[in-house]
Amino acid sequence: MMDIFLHTFPAEQTQNVLDVGVTADQELQSTNYFEKFHPAPSSITALSDQDASWLEDVYDGLTFQQGDARELPFPDKSFDVVFSSAVLEHVGNTEQQTQMIKEAVRVARKGVFITTPNRWHPVDFHTMVPLLHWLPKKWHRWCLKKIGLEFFSYEKHLNLLSARDIKKICTSLGLKNVEIKTISFLGFKSNLLLVVKL
Repeated sequence: MMDIFLHTFPAEQTQNVLDVGVTADQELQSTNYFEKFHPAPSSITALSDQDASWLEDVYDGLTFQQGDARELPFPDKSFDVVFSSAVLEHVGNTEQQTQMIKEAVRVARKGVFITTPNRWHPVDFHTMVPLLHWLPKKWHRWCLKKIGLEFFSYEKHLNLLSARDIKKICTSLGLKNVEIKTISFLGFKSNLLLVVKL
């Protein structure tokens, strides 16, 4: 995903980037991979509703801002590019997901790059339960509660999207220059990468 991002929005062509949805977690290897692998972390403003201010100590020049992905605390066109990985599925219902994309577009000058797991991959990597998330969402949520995964049964915590869902959101926002790329795992499309050029 990082290779695709840097190919789409080369670091030398961007002065500042907003990473929406960094985590306070410092243990997982995949934690805040954007900051780890971006060639110019000093160009990054990292936003989260968690306290991830420790990132400023790890990455010289990086700026941390606490805030909500659905109501970004920045003026219009504040950043060359807005990046977000595996956050869109956690902000709530379709209306709130639409608001997150709308806000990302609002504060970007050149483009937006948002990744989210593909609902139609056989395994949901949040619950590690295969195929259950292919059921209608109401049934899926009911089953999650029954097997002890109540946290993920709430829409505000997990609302998986398909490429078709993302296209509908982009159409509702009137976005024109949109592309949905994919990453595959085990022969199936595991992640959707929304690229909006402005």
